[in-house]
This record gives sequence, C-alpha cells and structure tokens, in this order.
Amino acid sequence: MFESAELGHRTDREEYEAAVPALRAELLDAQFDLLELKQFAVVVLINGVDGAGKGETVNLLNEWMDPRHIQTWAFDVPSAEEAEHPFMWRFWRALPPRGKIGVLFNNWYTQPIRDRVDRRCKRAELDQRLDEIRRFEAMLAHEGVLLMKFWFHLSKPVQKRRLKELEGDERTRWRVTARDWRFYKLYGRYREVAGHVLRTTSSAEAPWLIVDGSDARYRALFVGRTLLAALRRRLDAASQHWMPRQSAAPLPPRVDRLDLLNSLVRRSMGRSEYDALLEPLQGRLALLTRAPAFRKHALVLVFEGMDAAGKGGAIRRVAAGLDARRYRIVPIAAPTEEERAQPYLWRFWRHLPARGKIVMFDRSWYGRVLVERVEGLCSEADWMRAYAEINDFEDQLVAAGAVVVKFWLAIGKDEQLARFRAREAEPHKRFKLSAEDWRNREKWDDYARAVCDMVDRTSTENAPWTLVEADDKHYARIKILRTVCERLEAALA
Repeated sequence: MFESAELGHRTDREEYEAAVPALRAELLDAQFDLLELKQFAVVVLINGVDGAGKGETVNLLNEWMDPRHIQTWAFDVPSAEEAEHPFMWRFWRALPPRGKIGVLFNNWYTQPIRDRVDRRCKRAELDQRLDEIRRFEAMLAHEGVLLMKFWFHLSKPVQKRRLKELEGDERTRWRVTARDWRFYKLYGRYREVAGHVLRTTSSAEAPWLIVDGSDARYRALFVGRTLLAALRRRLDAASQHWMPRQSAAPLPPRVDRLDLLNSLVRRSMGRSEYDALLEPLQGRLALLTRAPAFRKHALVLVFEGMDAAGKGGAIRRVAAGLDARRYRIVPIAAPTEEERAQPYLWRFWRHLPARGKIVMFDRSWYGRVLVERVEGLCSEADWMRAYAEINDFEDQLVAAGAVVVKFWLAIGKDEQLARFRAREAEPHKRFKLSAEDWRNREKWDDYARAVCDMVDRTSTENAPWTLVEADDKHYARIKILRTVCERLEAALA
C-alpha cells in the first residue's frame, strides 16, 4: 500500500521554483471559478503519520490560494459539547457550502485508527465503523461534494529523523509531543492498521492519495497539482452541466387498495376521558425527562402527517409536559439558500440535541421521500438512496444514546376537507391554510403511496414508526403522549 511513497521522491530547488508561480496562478483561477459556479463543495481530508508535513502543506495551500474561501478545521479530543452529540456531529458542522473548500485535519478516520492501534476496539468494530464511513462518503459524492483524501506517509527511519529535526529546532520543538513518539514506537502496528483502513475505504467516489512526505518541495507540488487536476476536471464537467448518471431499481407497483393507511380504523375519545388522561401523561413525561438516567440520553421526536393532521396541536401538548429550558421545536419548511448549499441532511444534523435535551421536529428529513419525491423536486435516484441514508442517520442517533420516536398522523381525505373548511371560516386560523395545501390535496394518492413506502423502508428496530389515527384529535394526542412515555421508560430501564 505504501511502497511507492517510501521511494524517497525528491524535487530540486530549481524545478520547484520554476513550477510554483504557474501552479499558484492556476489554483487561484480554479478556486475563483469554483466560487463563481457554486455547484459543488470541496472537502480535503488530511491524514497520515506524524512529521510527514501535513500542517506545512496546508499552510502552503492557504498561502497559494485565497484563504478567505478555505475553511480549515483541526479536530482534537472532543469538547464537552461535542461529546454530548453523535460522533459525526462535529464533522457535519464543518462541511463547507458549495463554492468553498474545507480542509479537515484529524477527521473521521483519526479516532477509529487510534482506537485500533491502542487495542481499544476489535477488528470487527473497526470494520463496522469503516462501513459507516464508506456509506457517508458515498452520500457526500452523490450530493456533489468533491472529496479528496490525502495520506501523508514516511518510512520509520525517515519519521524518526524528521521528529528529531523538528525537536532540535527551537522554532518547531513545540510541534513534537510525547504522543508523537509513542506512535513512532507503535509504527509497525500503526502502518498495518492504516493500510487496512486505506484499502477498505478507497473507493471510486473517494480514492486515497498517498503522499511521500520525505521532501517538502515534492509533497507541496504533488498535493497542489493533484488538487488542481481534480478541481479542473470537476469544473469542466460542471460548466457543461454534466451530471453523473444515477439510476434506481423501480419499486413494485401497488396492485390492490390495501395499504398501511387505509387499513387504520377510525378511533375516537370523549372530552371527559381526554381531560382525565392528559395531565397524568404530561406529568409522567415530565418525571421521565427529569430522571437522572435521562442525562445519558436525548429525545428526538418526529412529527409527520398530511396537512391539517394535527401535528402542531400534538406538539403543544407534549411541550406542556416539558421544561421549556430543555426542549426546542424545529419547524421544517423549504430549505434556505444556506441549507441548499449543503448536503441534504446537514440542516437536520445542526439541530440535534445534546444529552439530557429534547428536540421536536415539525416535519423532518422525511421530506425527501415525501414532498420532494411527489413534487419531483429531486431525482428518483436521490429519493431512493435517501431511505438508506436516513436509516444510517437514525442508527447513529440511537448509538449515541438518543431515543428516536417517529409519528405519522393519519387522517382521512374527508376529515382533511372538513378541517380546511373550518380553517377558512376562522379568522385566527386562516393563516394555517395556503394554496399549496389545496394543491397537495390533489395529489392525495401519490402522497399516500409515498407514505406507505416510507414506513416500509424506514421503520426499523432502532426507530420504528408509530401510525396515529388522527381523525379524532383527542385520541391522537393521548396516543402520542403515551407512546413517548413508553419509549422513554423502555430506554431508561
């Protein structure tokens, strides 16, 4: 894996000084073309052995290009806030928008490699993490991100010499730590684990590029030219409006009228029964979220349903049982310009709760397989791959301690019409009804089909869907509160 990078490549001063001016100019041109087009983002991962010139190379790229449009991130031990969220949370927040370049040191590969080198995880656990990383990077590629992964390499003798040189210079002594020497002593194991990681995660969408770090001039030109070539290739394709072909196998057609939604039986609840149950359930929920055991968890509530299904009313009844300092309600509408410049799931990762906190999503990441599918706002390939990406996302939340509870509030077509008419008649409710609501109603059957596919493909053991018979608002609110309490009790037991 590393043989070519241990040959000791060299670039003499004359060749380097002759090449740099043209390379700098071309990199700047490509960077401003990227900024002008704003059709994709560039993510550069910097990994490798200590002393191989990672920091010097990135500093040089910032000098050669416009640093205002390069976002450089260096990740170390997770902060208290980062430790309260899923592992990938801090990396999602660092993704650059379209038109920008993001450089990530100590990224999502660093901790898995170190854990395996230190024997804090088994080979099977490492492979499971690498499988998650492969799927994440494939998602980035499908979202249009240009992902470049550089591994800076040194042979063991060259690494030792490099560390001694840095330690012997008072200007660079601070850069060599006890950890660097510790990993040097584990060089053989580190090389073995890194080789396995690189081989396993080098894909067509995101291949690894191994840099011989033994000569500063050689590595600088290698990285600069490689980045330029990749940028130019993608920019040329973008300027011609070329997109990689994506296809998806079709879902089976519905051949009968029996599906999850029309199989639901209408439920009802009288006002007196509702009043008798509401406050005790809210109190039960309040005690659960104040329990010491809840500090190790987070609560993520997802509310989906047809227009006028009662999502807002249900959310208010849940919120009434919670401490206002510990929850947030996130209404999801059409993405903003900032959100459109990022991969689809980015705007949801940014709202995830820390441990001990609660977030309620009024509509959610399921918009991709519902409204975007039905309205043709994304390709079939995009919404088909979204099922797996959503399942991965929710699995990561649960693995980090979150309790994910998802509700589909189901109402009949006649009930929806009655609620629309009632909203029209009430001046203080008229704002809830729009022309888009009426237009969506015309596609009722298409939405119903999308909902059934969604539930079939994303109701998992970690995050199952709860279908709520919502023609009667009293019944729906009680069922939702009871379900949240039961799911929390199971998690805290």
